[in-house]
Amino acid sequence: MPRRTLLSIAALVVCLTCVSCAASSGEGAARAADAFVPLFDGESLDGWVRVNGAPDTFVARDGMIVCDGHPTCVLRTERMYENFILEMEYRHATAGGNAGLFVWSDPLPYIGVPFTRSIEVQVMDGVETENYTSHGDIFSIWGAKMTPDRPHPNGWERCLPSEKRANPAPEWNHYRVTCVDGSIGLEVNGVRVSGATDVSPRKGYICLESEGSEVHFRNLRIKELPAAEPPLSPDMVAHAARGFRSLYSGKDLTGWEVAPVNEGHWTAEGWRLVYDGEGDTLWTEESFGDFELMADWRWVGEPRPGVAPLINADGTPTLDEEGRQLSQEVPHDGDSGIYLRGNSKSQVNIWGWPIGSGEVYGYRTDGSMPPEVREGVTPRVAADAPFGKWNRFHITMIGDRLTVVLNGETVLQNAQLPGVPPEGKLALQHHGAALEFANIFVREIN
Repeated sequence: MPRRTLLSIAALVVCLTCVSCAASSGEGAARAADAFVPLFDGESLDGWVRVNGAPDTFVARDGMIVCDGHPTCVLRTERMYENFILEMEYRHATAGGNAGLFVWSDPLPYIGVPFTRSIEVQVMDGVETENYTSHGDIFSIWGAKMTPDRPHPNGWERCLPSEKRANPAPEWNHYRVTCVDGSIGLEVNGVRVSGATDVSPRKGYICLESEGSEVHFRNLRIKELPAAEPPLSPDMVAHAARGFRSLYSGKDLTGWEVAPVNEGHWTAEGWRLVYDGEGDTLWTEESFGDFELMADWRWVGEPRPGVAPLINADGTPTLDEEGRQLSQEVPHDGDSGIYLRGNSKSQVNIWGWPIGSGEVYGYRTDGSMPPEVREGVTPRVAADAPFGKWNRFHITMIGDRLTVVLNGETVLQNAQLPGVPPEGKLALQHHGAALEFANIFVREIN
């Protein structure tokens, strides 16, 4: 074969190879540009965490995440996301349904509500008012902050959509949510309709919300984008999940020992566990050694006039010059508490005494205990919220040491409980007063 022919063939091979490489490179670039990955595998809830609610509130079925709407609660991703594009489809099973998509969320609900601090992308059907709509509102909830793209009629941190794009139930809708460096934008069925800037926090979990009606989600996928440079400051990042799990389903009292005497007195009323003041103490089925416990509570009904003793900072009674116990008139909101490690002596009190909730009465009033023990179980500060408002306990029990934080105030710090059992059940105390509990979470410490 002539040399010129060989060179022509070689050139052709090189050319075809280059074309092939270029095509391959182009396909690779296209794939990289697409770079979406599923948030839902279509078959299971792998990658998701039930924050509160019941095991059957959110289930994987028929290629969808099916939410029955009860109780009001959230399902979150296992990990946080910062900058990303999220796509999903949703439909309501019936007209007038309500749900939501939360972004940049904390892992646990805010005090006294079943929702997390986050930015909510509304997933609602058939409701139209001057303040909120069913076509893709974006708004901040429970401590998150944002500036809406357009001012709200009442000055709320809520962006109303620029046009009505959502299909009515039971039709499917497509959402594309772009979250980048503290800005968020929502496209409904292909058109951007709402958004916000100056969002805080701007890194956190993604949640699906259950809120009273059946809703279906499918084709959830996400494309992560480069993180902020320099990295975000801690105040711009949601709280990190630490392994808490819910002890209350919101549908029933699964996980609690419901003796006949308690039937009808401790009732599951959605996200609230309601107690009418009758019956008896409610115990968990599980026992716990070292743990952290979060629990919200509030008094209900009307406070009654009452008298409560005054207590010194060292746990001793406050006496007058003649040695008589001093007391103070207070609106008496009742008496309750949380038993730790299976016994009533190691009880974190809930009441309206001037000393404040959080003390361990059984140890403070035990004259056989050393003065430092009695002082240690006496609250440093009265941190109770006003009557009828929600309170949050954060209780840590390690060995025989107890720390109690009430509404963000440390009321007991590393208090010693000599002789406390190494393990035991938790309980919500019956003491004749009506109250409600919510957001009961435990984290076992190994």
